[in-house]
Amino acid sequence: MRASSFAARDAQTDSSTVERVGWWERRRQRRRLAGQDRLSAHIAELMQIRELVGAAREVVAAGWVQDAWYVRPDEHGRDHSIGYLRGNLGGGPVARACLVGAILHANGSAATADTQVVQRTFDLAWHTLHRSDREPVRWCPAPPIRAQQLRDLVSWNDRPGRTGAEVEALLIAAEQTADREVARSRQQLTALV
Repeated sequence: MRASSFAARDAQTDSSTVERVGWWERRRQRRRLAGQDRLSAHIAELMQIRELVGAAREVVAAGWVQDAWYVRPDEHGRDHSIGYLRGNLGGGPVARACLVGAILHANGSAATADTQVVQRTFDLAWHTLHRSDREPVRWCPAPPIRAQQLRDLVSWNDRPGRTGAEVEALLIAAEQTADREVARSRQQLTALV
């Protein structure tokens, strides 16, 4: 056998082994890509949450209220307090809103309260109020915990002496927390690439 035929056979063997990828490698690649997809979706959701917090801040800046979710004018121009147990929570113009009501109104109405983006916006607001900047946000607390956190936000808003400026400051801080979460997720995404 000649040396050239050995070289040709070695080149053929090398190209066939380069093309073949083992089961473990394919699995590893699928997991890496799935992780990238999850992080990309999370970043997109965080951007949506941040926009919702910004819109809620604008609602509070236009008018803030305690002991009700909204204050709405009727057809005669008189203001009416609307809360969870008082009145129609549907859409429409809002003269003033509390922290929770502003988030709901910014997303459309109280009918959207069960949506993931609204629930996670509540999670973000609660985290900003009660946790350190260094801690990551717990996005999916158990339903009883999430309900208690929502009550905490309502109680914080309704505490005597609270001002609309403090609620706006909380929402600004929540926007900054969302920005930090985006940066943290982008770092994780970069590490996967």
